[in-house]
Amino acid sequence: MHPKGHRFDPTILREYDIRGIVGRTLTLSDALAIGRTMGTVAAAGSGRVAVVGYDGRMSSPEIEKELCRGLGDCGLYVLRIGMVPTPCLYFAAKALGASLGIMVTGSHNPPEYNGFKIMLNGMPFYGEDIQRLKDLAARGVWVHRTGGVVEADSMKAYLRRLLRDYRTKRGLRVGWDPGNGAAGPATLGLARALPGEHYVINEIVDGTFPAHHPDPTVPENLEQLRTLVLEHRLDLGVAFDGDGDRIGVIDDKGEIVWGDQLLAILAAEVLKTMPGSAVLADVKASDTLFDEIERLGGQPVMCPTGHSIIKSKMMELNSPLAGEMSGHIFMADRYFGYDDALYAAIRLINLVASGRKKLSELREALPEAVNTPEIRIDVPEERKFAIVEEVRNRLKAEGAEVNIVDGARVKEEDGWWLLRASNTQPALVARCEASDDEALKRIVARLAEELKASGIDPSTVPGLTLAG
Repeated sequence: MHPKGHRFDPTILREYDIRGIVGRTLTLSDALAIGRTMGTVAAAGSGRVAVVGYDGRMSSPEIEKELCRGLGDCGLYVLRIGMVPTPCLYFAAKALGASLGIMVTGSHNPPEYNGFKIMLNGMPFYGEDIQRLKDLAARGVWVHRTGGVVEADSMKAYLRRLLRDYRTKRGLRVGWDPGNGAAGPATLGLARALPGEHYVINEIVDGTFPAHHPDPTVPENLEQLRTLVLEHRLDLGVAFDGDGDRIGVIDDKGEIVWGDQLLAILAAEVLKTMPGSAVLADVKASDTLFDEIERLGGQPVMCPTGHSIIKSKMMELNSPLAGEMSGHIFMADRYFGYDDALYAAIRLINLVASGRKKLSELREALPEAVNTPEIRIDVPEERKFAIVEEVRNRLKAEGAEVNIVDGARVKEEDGWWLLRASNTQPALVARCEASDDEALKRIVARLAEELKASGIDPSTVPGLTLAG
């Protein structure tokens, strides 16, 4: 037992992971304390194996080293699998039956960020678990036993498992952009092994992300890939975020296939073999997606945003498929049910290669709605949840139809709008959808009114220009 505990900066303890600015809100002593605390939690259970990986950020190796030191101090056998995409860490933890899996990653945040994604006994560690971690660390009740730390390779086994579900002999012409993130080496491995022609850009891991920010949900970050697809007349292009658990897709016409559209395309395949299954999507997804899942014979379920929340709900409902607008795609059909962008890419390429339609035709066949992209509104960390609560209270007083599963999703006569607090950044996230352009202008203006009532100037928010 240690004589004193450890206190974290409260801003780094998020709903479904731990994330902060290195050297300011997140330090090496935090990494050591997380190792000691999670090691103590794991040591109290039946297993003593922990698997640790890290992403390509400049700060990740040092943070991972301190984390492993803390885990080893608790008597755990720590397998260091090195720099890998997050889903490779998930795969290794599942395959080895490890009691604990921890990934050091800043995901799609800017280069100065880093953090931790945690699995305990095969389940996501989030919400109240993270608050419990804070309390345990503060008390400093850490076990101290002799453990061991060894290096191991999981990438070869991971790539073999991904390729197992490419089931057609036909190859496509595919563009790949891992965005200088941790998925670079795995992307090259897939491109070499798959049939067809493959063009890979930004494959060198560089934690400064020189080509573009590693967030494939932002259209400007897909421009390089779009140019590649159009110049070489490729069948499709896929992009990954900084740690490889989120996907962006460009079709053969250079159009973005958004997260909910991708989910609808994958759902059509999955529901053929598993009719009546629950298909989950987050609160930002289009109404047209939920209607399409129902039309395909599935059971649509709206969930709060958050990879840990969705993974837990999938297990509860025995769902084969889930997704988020942010590009997290979760497949339990023939796979493990966690978010793996590289696996989603394999399934999508296989689906297009084994069918008769181009990806653009599959996208164009989906019901259309007019909507905004995700609108991010920068606000102080301490204000974001309060603003959502203020909006909810005003809407309640007006008698509006509001879904509060995650923030406020407001039903209007000819569409809907959403306002929720980001769990990973000091920001609000909004989205609007309508039946036509005029209706969308009215709905965006309605959102702008509510923001103004909570002290936010709508003219300073990119994406709210329709309101004018």
